[in-house]
Amino acid sequence: MSMPSSCGTTPSCNIELKARLASLEAAQQIARSLADSRLPDQHQVDTYFHCRDGRLKLREIVGERAELIAYCRPNVSGPKASSYFVLPVVEPDRFKEALDTTLGIRSRVEKHREIYLHRNVRIHLDHVVGLGEFLEFEAVLSEAYPEAESQKLVRELCQKFEIADDDLLEASYGEMIETAG
Repeated sequence: MSMPSSCGTTPSCNIELKARLASLEAAQQIARSLADSRLPDQHQVDTYFHCRDGRLKLREIVGERAELIAYCRPNVSGPKASSYFVLPVVEPDRFKEALDTTLGIRSRVEKHREIYLHRNVRIHLDHVVGLGEFLEFEAVLSEAYPEAESQKLVRELCQKFEIADDDLLEASYGEMIETAG
């Protein structure tokens, strides 16, 4: 699945992987040992909207900012390519109301996220309300870190975090919330 570009704009791309965590504490220790740096924790509320292709969500980072994220990513387990656009949102409440009126809300996800950086990979340790604890890798593609190298790095991180194939997830948190409730 590819995201169409409009007006000459191309999406950003990364390699993503999501897995259920057996132990948040063990994952935190591994992340701390690998991290080049760490960003402040975030409390995020993602509102997913119905859309024709891909996924569309409004992310509100409590006390910080809001952004619209449009992305296309296949629902397969393991490392997968994702193309995305991230746009700042100035009035998130009005924006959410407009999108709810025109597209409708699919689901709402609330989570606490720890963010560790290792080379070009953002390591997210997430506690998702109603779902549990998860690990997510996002390897941002660039000239310095092309897709093949990023895929390899994500696979290496899976080994370091001892992620089993049974732990790998296909769907977004939004889709998981939909099926859980």
